[in-house]
Amino acid sequence: MTDSADIFTEPSDIDVYTLKNLGPLTEMAGIWEGSRSLDIPPKPLAAPVRQAFVEHIELQPIDPQANGPQLFYGLRYHTHIVKPGEVETYHDQVGYWLWEPATGNVIQTIAIPRGQTVMAFGRAARDATSFELAATHGATTVQIETPSMP
Repeated sequence: MTDSADIFTEPSDIDVYTLKNLGPLTEMAGIWEGSRSLDIPPKPLAAPVRQAFVEHIELQPIDPQANGPQLFYGLRYHTHIVKPGEVETYHDQVGYWLWEPATGNVIQTIAIPRGQTVMAFGRAARDATSFELAATHGATTVQIETPSMP
């Protein structure tokens, strides 16, 4: 048992089996590929160009992540997108999907090799089959809460 004001002590009873502790992220784990995708990027002065693409995404479980009383279970992911029949990268993205069982917080971190990063935040119940995340331009915090430990 820890004092709720104690931001340093990590839980001592961490279940190391990530796959059974992913909550709403459980069904996302694995390797996925889609070949019927369509990108319609906005163009300021011209009609948008419709671009088909093939997406490959791998979502692999990571070890539980404790930070003081916070405990996250998650998936490390890599998304790689090419145009059909081509090998040159159209889009590449890496990051983490994290779920915090104590609060229901869901976080996605995104990094792309053009020097851009994003963190999107939402909430979901352990058995949720859908959820929504949001990232607000200019926000400096998503008010992630530190749960009190029993």
